[in-house]
Amino acid sequence: MKHICDICGWVYDPAEGYPASGIKAGIPFAELPDDFVCPECGAGKDSFSPE
Repeated sequence: MKHICDICGWVYDPAEGYPASGIKAGIPFAELPDDFVCPECGAGKDSFSPE
C-alpha cells in the first residue's frame, strides 16, 4: 500500500522503496524507521496517510 505525505503530496511506494535513503524495494511503510521523514518537506511518519 502506498502512503502519501499530507503536507506536500510526496508518495512512498513500497514497490519502489526509496533507494536514495537506502530503503530497498519491498519495504512496507510500517517497517520504515521511526525517524523516517518525507524527502520533499521533512514531515515525519505521522504526517503520512494510506493512499
